[in-house]
Amino acid sequence: MQTHLEENMMVKFLQKFDASPFLIKYQGNCYKVGEGEPTFTVNFKKELDIKELLKSTSLALGEAYMRRDFEIEGDLYEALDHFLCQMDKFSTDQSLLKKLLFPSHSKRTQKKEVCSHYDIGNDFYQLWLDKTMSYSCGYFKDNDNSLYQAQINKIDYILQKLYLKENMTLLDIGCGWGFLLIEAAKKYHIKGTGITLSTEQYEKCKERIIQEGLENDITIELLDYRDLKYLNKTFDRIVSVGMLEHVGREQYHHFISCVNEVLKPQGLFLLHYISAKKEYPGDAWIKKYIFPGGVIPSLREIIKECSEFNFDILDIENLRLHYHKTLLCWDKNFRAQLPVIRTMFDEEFIRMWDLYLCSCAAAFHNGVVDLLQILLTKGVNNHLPMTRWY
Repeated sequence: MQTHLEENMMVKFLQKFDASPFLIKYQGNCYKVGEGEPTFTVNFKKELDIKELLKSTSLALGEAYMRRDFEIEGDLYEALDHFLCQMDKFSTDQSLLKKLLFPSHSKRTQKKEVCSHYDIGNDFYQLWLDKTMSYSCGYFKDNDNSLYQAQINKIDYILQKLYLKENMTLLDIGCGWGFLLIEAAKKYHIKGTGITLSTEQYEKCKERIIQEGLENDITIELLDYRDLKYLNKTFDRIVSVGMLEHVGREQYHHFISCVNEVLKPQGLFLLHYISAKKEYPGDAWIKKYIFPGGVIPSLREIIKECSEFNFDILDIENLRLHYHKTLLCWDKNFRAQLPVIRTMFDEEFIRMWDLYLCSCAAAFHNGVVDLLQILLTKGVNNHLPMTRWY
């Protein structure tokens, strides 16, 4: 009787996600949700705890999927696209998830959080990223661009926006595996500095710089952005791609302050980051398993902080659908490499990572999040071309 009651509660909870039709299967019972022909089936092997669903829908469903408590019969991305277009129906009890949703953003904690994701292993990332090792949104100038071409396009686009000239100094905050700095040095003959908290990225960066013969043009530091002043350098241009999401809401002011401190007057700053329409603490499953401590800023809070330091906005561009396509490319590559990945990680990790890539693609597709590029100058700069297409 109790089991039947819990099943009914679980089904009733999921029936509210009725934007498009799907089936729920459990112990021989089948329930249809929505009108029309079902496009996928959620086949439960075990019941979900209704209390956990109410505490955090994403965490309960995510962990259950990782444990194989249910399977998606059909396309995983399509199922997630269905659920994430109804994010307003998800439950999150912030009071019960306070420690997870609102962690410390001390230097020590942030380094640990960043390394937990980016130090999984360069060998792993090389399997499903393209050969540029770019782990951020590509730019598909043409629909048939390969992932590699889209990443080349993205780097070229950013460097063009930065209006680089020979012998300028460029700082990359959160430089990843270093491809942007390498391209900037090769194409524009600048002097580059990159910082990262990831030991794996740091080592790979140095290796790539040596391979390209750019040791005299690029330096890489294992450094927190809060310690930029200790470099005793100022820069003509600063870029940060996919790093702001790790800073934390209470640190945005400090982050922009640190940028301001090392950017020359009239210098350009390009900020490329995942953005949300409103301020919220983040998704519980993503924060527990993928990006500990990660927070997605809203545009308005970043603009507010930039205005405090007299940054002048030149351009804001939304590349949301480019990230949707990038993530689908990554997931396709990831699945193609499963025989190799299974020799490196267990099935729970594999299901987790597949879920991560597909759910993020669905989030961008449904406008749950955006990908913004903001171009700013430190103070007014009247010496730049008047159009974006310079």
